[in-house]
Amino acid sequence: MSSKIRNIIYVGLLFSSIFLGLGIPRSTAQVDTALRPANKETPEKVKVNNIFIIGNEKTKKSIILRELDFTTDYYYDWETFLEIIQADQKKIYNLRLFTSVEITPLITGDEEVEVLITVKERWYILPSLIFNLADRNFAEWWTNQGRDFSRVNYGLRLSHNNVAGRNEKLKFAGQLGFTKALDVQYSKPYIDKNQKHGLAAQFTYYNNKTLAIKSENNKQVFYTAPNEEVLRKNLAAAIRYTYRRSFYNFHFVTLGFNHTWINPLALEQSPNYFQHGSNTLRYLFLTYSFRHDRRDNISYATDGELLVFTATKYGVFFTEELDEVEVNLTANKYFKLSEKFHFNTGLTANWFLSASQPYTLVRGIGYSPNFIRGYELNVIEGQQLYVHKNSFRWKFFDYAFDISRTVPLDQFNTIPIRFYLSANFDHGFVKDRNNIPSNARLANKYLMGYGLGIDMVSFYDSVLRFEYSFNNTGSGNFFFNFKTPF
Repeated sequence: MSSKIRNIIYVGLLFSSIFLGLGIPRSTAQVDTALRPANKETPEKVKVNNIFIIGNEKTKKSIILRELDFTTDYYYDWETFLEIIQADQKKIYNLRLFTSVEITPLITGDEEVEVLITVKERWYILPSLIFNLADRNFAEWWTNQGRDFSRVNYGLRLSHNNVAGRNEKLKFAGQLGFTKALDVQYSKPYIDKNQKHGLAAQFTYYNNKTLAIKSENNKQVFYTAPNEEVLRKNLAAAIRYTYRRSFYNFHFVTLGFNHTWINPLALEQSPNYFQHGSNTLRYLFLTYSFRHDRRDNISYATDGELLVFTATKYGVFFTEELDEVEVNLTANKYFKLSEKFHFNTGLTANWFLSASQPYTLVRGIGYSPNFIRGYELNVIEGQQLYVHKNSFRWKFFDYAFDISRTVPLDQFNTIPIRFYLSANFDHGFVKDRNNIPSNARLANKYLMGYGLGIDMVSFYDSVLRFEYSFNNTGSGNFFFNFKTPF
């Protein structure tokens, strides 16, 4: 449908709505009151006659219609219908294809409506420079690694987030610096007519000249060879099948292969790095994951819930080098107390079935995404971990800056900025079955962290967090992060 035809449809619907004296809501947040005309009662039920979409210059209409929980020629209770379109607006936005989404029901008869969906597309081809730290977080690099700029990664990343207008994603990254890496990913969310089945593939290669070989005193220990030889090479490839039966439930099955080579010099420093007496580790892995996701915004949620269960078998068919099972559970709940106040709480649990793992599979508090605020400088490694995170947030600034006079492109001419003040409390526990003496200070002990922070959410849902946190060992520090905590 051309832009001219879409505009004619929109003007016609607007005129019809005004002529009937029923008005048009500005957003779904206002829809239940804006559609209540002064001299008429809202209908008890409505039938949708047509669905019109404008603004989707690139995105196929079917991708948007897939997210709708209503259809044409069917009667809905009015209040239920309003709840449906509010939920659908969030689902369409969480496709991450649009900077704004608005669903407007227009009453055209006693029990009839036309639905107008207005979207504003993002810029889908995004070249960007890679300039990030090789360490776990900014505080680790700033304090433990002495602000060493040799530990910086740099390169180029090219992403196409809507290749053929069907939400396919193609990503390429070439990286130099501390970790030399090549990463290629392609995902197609729907390969069938009913839009339930999808496929994705990924190829990754990287090598390091400096390597974390163990932890002591709950901090990572790095090793660099005398002549700066490469210490690790890693090659991995995977294919993933996706099944989305309902709007909020996703099933993933991933089959992959991993090959890791370690320089014998590194094994001299840490003989148990691989555990099987060789400097190579090769294995197939099979992962099943279920995700229930009803968050209002997947980048920075303020309402809804997230439940993720994942089970991975390392070593499939051939288990001589590795035979391990890992299970992970994440359960987050987001409470919208009002337009400005929110409370978020989330529980994460991770289990390995074996008593010890190759160091490439080591997990614990301090490794993304499992952390306790106040312990960003530490790693607490083990076979079982439990983390409970909590944040109470107050949105004290919310404004969208219009720069259309300077930047004429629709995808970039509005810069939204929101600031939240957060009060945080995290606590957790890591079970280390091996009771390593050098890490006994924090392992197998109750850990707690708390503090205040300021979160900034801006362009394309980017997040910056500034926090000052204390932990139950009595130390406090300032921490800076680029992602939402959960």
